[in-house]
Amino acid sequence: MTDLKQNVDISRLPRISVAPMMDWTTKDYRFFARLFNPNVILYTEMVTTGAILFGGANRHLDYNHEEHPVVLQLGGSNPKDLAVCTKMAQDWGYNEVNLNVGCPSDRVQNNKIGACLMAEPDLVAECIAEMQNAVEIPVTVKHRIGIDDMQSYEEMLNFVDTVAKTGCNNFIVHARIALLQGLSPKENREVPPLRYEDVYRLKQERPNLLIEINGGIKTFAETQVHLKHVNGVMIGREAYHNPYLLAELGQLWNLEAPDRFEIMEQMLPYIAKRMQEGAPLSIITRHILGLFQNLPGARKWRQALSGGNAKTFADIENAICNIKDAMKRTEDYLLEKQN
Repeated sequence: MTDLKQNVDISRLPRISVAPMMDWTTKDYRFFARLFNPNVILYTEMVTTGAILFGGANRHLDYNHEEHPVVLQLGGSNPKDLAVCTKMAQDWGYNEVNLNVGCPSDRVQNNKIGACLMAEPDLVAECIAEMQNAVEIPVTVKHRIGIDDMQSYEEMLNFVDTVAKTGCNNFIVHARIALLQGLSPKENREVPPLRYEDVYRLKQERPNLLIEINGGIKTFAETQVHLKHVNGVMIGREAYHNPYLLAELGQLWNLEAPDRFEIMEQMLPYIAKRMQEGAPLSIITRHILGLFQNLPGARKWRQALSGGNAKTFADIENAICNIKDAMKRTEDYLLEKQN
């Protein structure tokens, strides 16, 4: 169990968050992501109730206290099990719990988890009611705009209205339908067209709800546009491949963007600690490959740290020196060209 609870105003607007992503938003990534921006809300990977109840709570609920504000995303459809896990999350110090009603993979469908639950709004409402009754922290829902033959705005609105009757007022909406038969999870993130206007309309017609938008958002400028229509923006894979976007989003709170090398100075002691705990270096370095995205030397940085190429702490320090040199050479070249 974490040694620190932090009282964080997670309802502060705008709500900017990093989406829960399996195998990506681990506690190592979340520690790294927090260094870019103190206000962005970080989500765990989706954790099933069965994994927590029968697979070891410590393993699935542990996090670094620096991660706050941090949200546990749960996968499940048994109201009682969800309530137990939500209470455990509150006791662990999580700021919020989110129910996954958006994942389209075959594995979660077979266990009645994720996007397939959109076809059962009454069951989702029962789950949310039980979860809310168990805790004082907020309970939220992340869902799609539709699934399979349930693709109309009116059907999504009915889903939201049914769940909102429980008192749940925060919905994170992935602005794509999910086709549960025929498309892979990757294709379901890319093939169905984005329908941002449906999410905007939901906020307009249900102004008392907190509505956040997710799906295909990659820049600070795009985030600003969405915030004219909704209460929050959830960033997915771009926050992983180009994490400095989180620093750029600090402009929303008038924050000064941190220096990338200062971020690595803060990251190095964490890496050393995790190595002392026995964590393989490669499971940590894979999360920092995008730090210098689009900058001189970025490719060599990725090559140096990926695929197990970094075997020692010194390898990381050498990679930092090399990219510093690459950036300095580029800067000198550009100055010479101007003169």
